[in-house]
Amino acid sequence: MRLLIINPNISDSVTALIEAEARRSASPGTQITMQTAAFGVAYIETRFEALIGAYATAQLAAEHHAGHDAVIVAAFGDPGLAGLREALPVPVLGMTESALATACLLGHRFSIIAISQRIQAWYREVVEANGLIGRLASIRALDRPLASIGSVQDDHAEALRALCERAVREDGAEVIVLAGAPLAGLARALHGQLPVPVVDGVSSAVRHAETLGALQPGKATLGSFAPPPVKPNHGLPDAIARLLARS
Repeated sequence: MRLLIINPNISDSVTALIEAEARRSASPGTQITMQTAAFGVAYIETRFEALIGAYATAQLAAEHHAGHDAVIVAAFGDPGLAGLREALPVPVLGMTESALATACLLGHRFSIIAISQRIQAWYREVVEANGLIGRLASIRALDRPLASIGSVQDDHAEALRALCERAVREDGAEVIVLAGAPLAGLARALHGQLPVPVVDGVSSAVRHAETLGALQPGKATLGSFAPPPVKPNHGLPDAIARLLARS
């Protein structure tokens, strides 16, 4: 099993967190290839930044997907997920979709813990797009400056834990979803410290990717996730142009 994991943000420190959690979660023998966006922002917080991250991810996926059994978009919000699922010949998974799927196996109502107030509206839209808004108990987020995106979970450990506890006791959350690649691995630190299950997006995506790779469900050739139709294009990066030509 070979997994290509793409960080749509430019932060190498966050890529290191993603890779560490992915390797801890992967089955023996699973090989992991990490890629970090060549352009974009330190961490995605808005819809427009997600648009940029989606394009950066598309470039890396087009360049590096060959030889891999699945591709993972390692940013909460899953920038570009649906489009990549159309274009690539292998399963494509996102952190959000994977974390929500895991949460739904553990309880009915879940709360999302995020690192930014601004990010909440977009996350709510993503949950709604996944058809699960009725199961969302709340979104709670840090409301303080972030000195270093790679050390958020260390710098704000107590505040993050307090948000989790409030989501359970005040919002009725039956499962906690830790949102965002900067929080990769935090679920392990919180294991046994909260009265409900805690879900990590990276580990969920890795395990779901391994499952899909083993199931080999095949690629859609009809319907909305069939490959894009071949048509004239101009000015695209070579890897993306080749991917579209193979469609």
